Amino acid sequence: MKPDPAEIFKALSVDTRVRIILLLKSGGPLGSKKIASALGITPAAVSQHLRALKQAGLVRGERRGYWVPYSIDVGGMEGCCCMVEEMCRCHRNGSEKRELESNGARLEALAAKERVLAAELDTVRKAMARLKEKSK
Repeated sequence: MKPDPAEIFKALSVDTRVRIILLLKSGGPLGSKKIASALGITPAAVSQHLRALKQAGLVRGERRGYWVPYSIDVGGMEGCCCMVEEMCRCHRNGSEKRELESNGARLEALAAKERVLAAELDTVRKAMARLKEKSK
């Protein structure tokens, strides 16, 4: 699903939400209580911020019993990056074509997918390393 620019910019316009994203990027999946503790805000406030981030497609949370671990939605973040990149890209003159050729579009889509998979692989490797450290 293509990200809605207004939702993304609205979600990222609040400093606490940006801090939540940075925390999830560095700390892996976390529950709302741990996020609240790390940021020094109430769990209720965290829930409100997480709702906005989920609505924008930047964060995901999957219930596991009573616990809901929140993590970065890698696909959503990649879509966000592509959207911002496209919006900010400057063209030298107005006569340049905005549409990519068929092969170029496929190559760009495959490159974006490669970045998403690389980020997911990195997340898996970090989780495996944490598990290995805990089992020592």
